[in-house]
Amino acid sequence: MFSVPQTRAQSLATEIERWIVERELAPGSRIATMDELREQTGLGRATISEATRLLAERGTVDVKLGRSGGLFVAQPAAVVRLRHTLLSVSQDPARVRDALAVRDALEELIDVDAALHRTDRDVRDLESIVTTMREQSSTRSDFLQANWALHRRIAEITPNELARDVYLGTMAQVESLPGRPDADTADDAAYLSARVDIHAELVAAIAAGDALRTSRAVGAHRALTSPKVEAAPSRA
Repeated sequence: MFSVPQTRAQSLATEIERWIVERELAPGSRIATMDELREQTGLGRATISEATRLLAERGTVDVKLGRSGGLFVAQPAAVVRLRHTLLSVSQDPARVRDALAVRDALEELIDVDAALHRTDRDVRDLESIVTTMREQSSTRSDFLQANWALHRRIAEITPNELARDVYLGTMAQVESLPGRPDADTADDAAYLSARVDIHAELVAAIAAGDALRTSRAVGAHRALTSPKVEAAPSRA
């Protein structure tokens, strides 16, 4: 069920969250009806319904039935306000570096939580994305899309709602920027292959439920990526 980089429903949910931020919609503001969403996106009823469910679970929207119903901006909880703030931060280099620092600080917590709370379904999804990463490791842009998808999917496992929302919000800051190759590793097949191996070990550690092995995999990930990064968007 999990496609790379996101399912259509997940992509639509993210897009609707951006509409709320960009249009500066206040709590209680009407976003759209289900029919309007279908007309605007060309997506089917099942996809619209799934995206709506995701948004309702996040506390982003309220769904009202009837002729005057549709999706309305919810009164946000603290974590939702924080996520929206992160999504709307100005995309200047200093802010991107700050976002990366926060994301990196949360990486071990997120990944170890995943090892402790993963389900069989989570493991299947993660292993599927690693397979896609390996298939796409000859092209940096395609590799990064799969890379982002893997980190998002790992973050979805943690029961720590605050950590998850902050982590995903900082990722959104970086993902939205155009990627620029590292000076000495752009489309370097050996380097990208090594990154796939690092992520494969991370997923194997999570699948095994081994917190210590997961921590070591996070450390190996940092050791491989951090020294080579010159532009923020090329880290993942």
